[in-house]
Parts: sequence; C-alpha cells; structure tokens
Amino acid sequence: MVFVPSIAATLAVALSLSPVAVFGHPGEKYGKREALEEMGNAVVVSRMNARALQECQSSPAVQARKERAMERRAETFARLRRERNIEKSPWLHRRDADSLKKWAALTHNKTGSVDFSKETPSKEIFGSNTSCVLTPDNANGPYFVYQEHIRSDVVEDTVGVPLHLELQFIDVQTCEPAVGILIDTWSCNATGAYSGVSARGEGGLGTTFLRGVQQVDADGVVNFDTIFPGHYQGRATHQHLIAHVGSEILPNGTYTGGRVAHLSQLFFDQTLRDTIEAMAPYNTNRIAKTTNLADWFTGYAATPDYDPFPNYIMLGGNLNDGLFVWAELGLNTSSNWDDYAPYVSTWKEGGGYSNPNFNFWAVASPPPTHG
Repeated sequence: MVFVPSIAATLAVALSLSPVAVFGHPGEKYGKREALEEMGNAVVVSRMNARALQECQSSPAVQARKERAMERRAETFARLRRERNIEKSPWLHRRDADSLKKWAALTHNKTGSVDFSKETPSKEIFGSNTSCVLTPDNANGPYFVYQEHIRSDVVEDTVGVPLHLELQFIDVQTCEPAVGILIDTWSCNATGAYSGVSARGEGGLGTTFLRGVQQVDADGVVNFDTIFPGHYQGRATHQHLIAHVGSEILPNGTYTGGRVAHLSQLFFDQTLRDTIEAMAPYNTNRIAKTTNLADWFTGYAATPDYDPFPNYIMLGGNLNDGLFVWAELGLNTSSNWDDYAPYVSTWKEGGGYSNPNFNFWAVASPPPTHG
C-alpha cells in the first residue's frame, strides 16, 4: 500500500507540536501563518500543471518513452541480480510491502515470493510511480554541497543496504525528456551523518560519501549506486535531489554554474524504513525516529497527482542483496530556484570550504511549487 500523507494531516501534526515548528536541522523554524500562506499557493500551481499535462498522456512519443522505461528497468533489475549472483533468488516488489517484515526475517521461506520470469508483466512491475506531472519542489535543507563529483557510485566506504536509484526527468513544458541537465543527489549515512559539511556531528569538509552528480541521458535518465539513507533528529528517511540547468562540466570531474530548476526529496514506505532500521548498522543509531506522517516536509512532497514514494524491488530474498528504486519526476526547466538552494560548502581537492555567506533561513522553506 502506498503511504501518501495528506497535506492537511501533515500540517495538523506539525502545527500541533508548538506555536513555531522546529525542524530536523538546528535553527530551522517556520511559523504557522507563513506555512498556511505558502501552502495555499502551492497546490494551485501543481494542479494547473497536472491539468495542462493531461493532453500529452496519449501522445505516441510519451507512450514510447514509457515502454522504453519499462524495458530499461527490467534490464537493470536483471543486470543487478546477475552482478550479485542472485539470479535464482526470490524477490519482492513494493506492492507486497505489508509483508516485507516477514520476508526480511524469513528469507529462507519461499511461500508467497515471486520468481522473476519472462511471464512476469513488466508493465505491472516496472511502470512509473507517476504520470508526467509536475513534481512538487521541496525545501532544500542546509547540507547542499556545491561542485560535487560527477559520478554514479557514491557509496565509498559507507555501510548499509545497497540501493540502486534510477530517476527519469521529464520537462513538463514539452512532455519530453529533460535533456542536458545535471542531477545532484545526497543523503545521510546509516547513523544520520552527512559528508562534506563542517557542522558538529557531520562527516567534515574533507568527506564526500553519498554525494554525486550525473548528467541525464537522451531519455532524461540518471542512475546512482548508494545506500538506503539513515535518519536524524526530526526528519523521516529521505533522499535529496537537485536539477541543475545550464551547468558546465569541468575537466576535474565536477561542474560549475547554471541554475537550480528543481529541488525535492524522495521518501520511503514506512514498513520498508522500519525493517531496515532494525538491521545493522542502522540499529546503532540512537536518535529518535520520525515517521513519514510526522515529518513536516512529506506534506510539501505530495499532491493529489504526485506520489513522492518511489517504487522499489528487493533484488533478492534478503535486504542485504540490495534494492532497485526508481521514479519519474516532472520539472519545469525554465524555473530558477537558486534563492531556495544556497550551498553550505564547496567541494575542493584535498578538502572543501564552508560558504561564509550561507543563508540558513533560505533553505527552511520550499519554492511556491511545493505540495
């Protein structure tokens, strides 16, 4: 079952905590009045975009793109299983999330499992989690690092459940793949620490784990190998995303310039989170957990037309075999949300450096195109 908290429910939980909501990163505050005013703007924008895009859903080009996406995901799934030597292992799709805890604990039990075969309908399994609708922008958070490495494998030495992430970006103005853009992603490790920043308790300026940038291909697709994120105070498990338009790729394998046209966060089914949090090394994290419903920012991520929870499949019968996670996101490549995405630091060979002009308050609220 897909868990999508309503905006109203999320708002009610968050506003019931105190007159001023306090968020997961120290110093993030947002008043009730400001929140209500922002939310009124956002849903209108998203619904307008959704209505405008309905006309393109029957386009032959869009249908062909979706067919290619399903074939690509099936091929990626099979390749990941081959690479892990688990081709004959059972696997579990997100549709079975209610029984995920049982299957993670009883990996030897084949009852109820599904074997991947040529008879398995790829449309049912590998279809996108959304149509070509505008993905709501979200607050960026304070740990965006500028000029990170262009790379697909961001794991380095971090330990956790392997996660292969496939993202497809569609330009909502044309209903065609958003080509030429760079996708920036980052998350905390299994115990809640971020790399690349100097804040107390984080990895430090000289670290780069779980951060990377990729240029989309002709179908607007990027792939990253990472781990399932951990959690930290006040936040549900999430994965950060930024889309850069007009950036230049540098000879040293980083990028510069451009503008931020989209910023969002992916969230994960609660049952999957709970199961992984019970595993090592996630279970060594003593920070109190925050549910999806109690996290203020999940409300910004969801609309009646957009599901912020990506699809996933367990690659084998054990979560340690890894997850294949995918999502399709719609963005307006003409947008400019630079003011909402200041960087806290910049990567540099031998160690990064902090941004002395970092605006903490700018990252605590999302653009008006939020959910």
